Amino acid sequence: MTYLTDRYVNFFTDYGFKRLFGEEPHKDLLRDFLNELLKDEQGQIVDLTYLKDENLGNTSLDRKAIFDLYCENERGEKFIVELQKAKQNFFKDRSVFYATFPIQHQAQRGDWNFELKAVYTIGILDFVFEEDRDDPEKYRYDIKLQDIVTNKVFYDKLTFIYLALPKFQKNLDQLETRFEKWLYAIKHLDRLDKIPDALREQIFEKFFQVAEIANFSRDEIQKYEDSLKYYRDLKNVLDTARDEGREEATLNVARNLLDVLNDETIALKTGLTVKQVAGLRSGAVSR
Repeated sequence: MTYLTDRYVNFFTDYGFKRLFGEEPHKDLLRDFLNELLKDEQGQIVDLTYLKDENLGNTSLDRKAIFDLYCENERGEKFIVELQKAKQNFFKDRSVFYATFPIQHQAQRGDWNFELKAVYTIGILDFVFEEDRDDPEKYRYDIKLQDIVTNKVFYDKLTFIYLALPKFQKNLDQLETRFEKWLYAIKHLDRLDKIPDALREQIFEKFFQVAEIANFSRDEIQKYEDSLKYYRDLKNVLDTARDEGREEATLNVARNLLDVLNDETIALKTGLTVKQVAGLRSGAVSR
């Protein structure tokens, strides 16, 4: 029996992401999103073709890459679209590594002039980069190869775009562009019980229709439930680790104050109880 109570899927589950952006009947949703994301430099994408998501190296010893979504437009330009639910060691390294596959696969036998089609790696992130954690306005990252002296783009066919969705904080009445509407719809999808008036456009009406759980078959509901359980379990683990890390950091601050402040003042400064601080002083709370 299903335990689902939301009207729409959670976009950040693997199932929700692939249902909305990775299925042939709904590829107009991904195309519209990419057009809004890249409109300032890409021009209009007329069509998208999904490519196989598993890419192998040139030999059996090479590392393989499994993309969330991999597609190309009518001009042969390649798009890797990744959903990243949590921080990962060497996440940026992995993005660069993945981008090498659509570059290498363009190689041609015989007399080839090395002309490449553009490659775009797009990451939709459910976390923020630590280096910009304190900058609330920085949620979009556009990266290209550029000269560090002139700040001019040196090579414009390799682009990385990351969207740190937790930092996108605009309300419905603050949305100014269609791209911002996309970000709002993606971020808040599973918390909405109807299509907001601000999103009453044909493309978003289809987006919500495809996302509506009531339209799922029994098998689709089971797959979504499995995906949602994995997402929630992962989130709980990460939240617990973050809380434990925050608690340990607070205890370390308190320990450093033991020689200069009394227990009551340390408790006031750190949010700990006087009993906890006394325990630190007596060694009852260990490192």
